[in-house]
Amino acid sequence: MANRPNTALLVIDVQNDVVEAAFERDAVVSNINQLVSNARSEHVPVIWVQHDDEELPAETHGWQIVPELVPDPDELIIRKNYRDSFDATDLEAELGKRDVGRLIVTGAQTDYCVRWTLQGALSRGYDTVLASDAHTTDVTAGTGMPKGEEIISHTNSVWGSQTHPTVDTSVQPTNEITF
Repeated sequence: MANRPNTALLVIDVQNDVVEAAFERDAVVSNINQLVSNARSEHVPVIWVQHDDEELPAETHGWQIVPELVPDPDELIIRKNYRDSFDATDLEAELGKRDVGRLIVTGAQTDYCVRWTLQGALSRGYDTVLASDAHTTDVTAGTGMPKGEEIISHTNSVWGSQTHPTVDTSVQPTNEITF
């Protein structure tokens, strides 16, 4: 994004109930924790996103960010009610204040909030890096639906082949992501 040279790490919906039945939950949370640590050491903003709605009421145990991940008091927490972290939130304004034009994207659920936020970032002109091993979704799905592992693999493949005339997109494992 022109005139926005900075990067931010976006941690989407890594909340107790959201990742309770997630594919490789512990490994994904560990990878996110590593990215959070790396971002902090490079003075890159870490932005936390927390979803709430009728099925995931705010301030409940299930709504809380998992205990392995602890936002610093000065880190931004965006509360959202829709799948795209940009919709009806101040995320875009907050990124603008920080001159962020590139997002490292992590979190849950791959097939909902992660995909919608990636698409929202793309349509708004943000460069994105999807952390291939730092997003997840439920292990199982309804009858006839792909399983979590297949959804994650498919999303990595699709986003890795995404092209756009003015925006860079990529998919990288945690250990290859630079800030």
